Amino acid sequence: MADVTDSTFQTAVIDRSHQVPVVVDLWAEWCGPCKQLGPILDKVIAETNGAVELAKVDVEANRVVAQAFNVQSIPAVYALKDGQVVDHFLGAQGEAEVREFVQRVAGAAEPSEVERLIAAGDEASLSAALEIEPANETAVVAMASLLISTDRAEEGTALLARIPETPEVRHLLALARTDPSEVGDAEATLAELLPKVKVDDDARQRFVDLLELMGPSDPRVAEWRRRLSTALF
Repeated sequence: MADVTDSTFQTAVIDRSHQVPVVVDLWAEWCGPCKQLGPILDKVIAETNGAVELAKVDVEANRVVAQAFNVQSIPAVYALKDGQVVDHFLGAQGEAEVREFVQRVAGAAEPSEVERLIAAGDEASLSAALEIEPANETAVVAMASLLISTDRAEEGTALLARIPETPEVRHLLALARTDPSEVGDAEATLAELLPKVKVDDDARQRFVDLLELMGPSDPRVAEWRRRLSTALF
């Protein structure tokens, strides 16, 4: 965060916006809503870790900047990239609205090298992305999905161990552990496994994996989960 004046605006905002998006907070000491909004902007923009920068301008002390933005009321917040205004809002906003605004601004920035590699999506590019950021969750999931789909389930499973469990990770692990033929005849397989689930860890895992692959939208899943609970307890 930087306090910007008429004399520093060109360098601190216009020139700087060619390197990174800059959010300009136009405020004044007498403005109550400005004082409510200021800490929210500070917090949310700090969370971007430098992907977006904040410049604060006291419009009472910096009339040239105020006139450049044709300020009619404050707080007024403008986002600049490459010297141009790309987004703005007027009035105090809540944290959720400010975060959405800042995320849009951050999205206007050029993608990072890792983001470009992930977007390419091929194995060589994903491998390169993981060389740069070994625990990048998006890259790990994309590579694991590719490995599992090309009959390298063991490699995919090992890769997923790098990141926290999420619904997407659980789905990929289930996919890696399940024979595709079992998914095609899921109910027959579930019926075969059900008597074994209490005493056989492998059978129980296969049962749970099948339910995962059937998905929550499948109307049969709720009934089979009920049967599993009955069998276990």
